[in-house]
This record gives sequence, C-alpha cells and structure tokens, in this order.
Amino acid sequence: MADETKFSIRINGEDHRTTAGTTVAAALLNNGFAAFRTSVTGESRTPLCGMGICFECRVTIDGVRNVRSCIEPVRDGMEVETDG
Repeated sequence: MADETKFSIRINGEDHRTTAGTTVAAALLNNGFAAFRTSVTGESRTPLCGMGICFECRVTIDGVRNVRSCIEPVRDGMEVETDG
C-alpha cells in the first residue's frame, strides 16, 4: 500500500500539498506548474528525461540553485522556486 502521508511545501511563495514519496518535479506538475525554468534564449523548460540526465527540470530548493527536481524527493516544509 502506498504512503498517503501529505506534505506541505511552498512553491514560489505559495503553500501546496503533495504526497510523501513524490519527486519535486511530480509535485510541481501535479500542482499545475508547466514551466520550471527559462533557458538562456528565453524558452520555458520542463522535465524531459525524468531521471536526472537532461538537467531541464532544475529549480531552487531551500535556497540551493540548480537542483534536479526529477530526482529530489519532497520533504515537509521544503521551499521550491521555479524560474519559468
């Protein structure tokens, strides 16, 4: 049986709920965030590979920039910032 424990995380300064065991990328997508960052040419970027190889899903987590959100599990109270 899956763990249905709910976590509260802040995304771009707003509180959101997600389930324990979820990656940050999945939590962002499940909460309606389609753009995670902006490329150097101004294009919106979102997860591509889903396993940490492409680096398209980078966000800021708890003040640490360029964290690959597809391999980072959510933690209760974590703060996530997108640049998209």
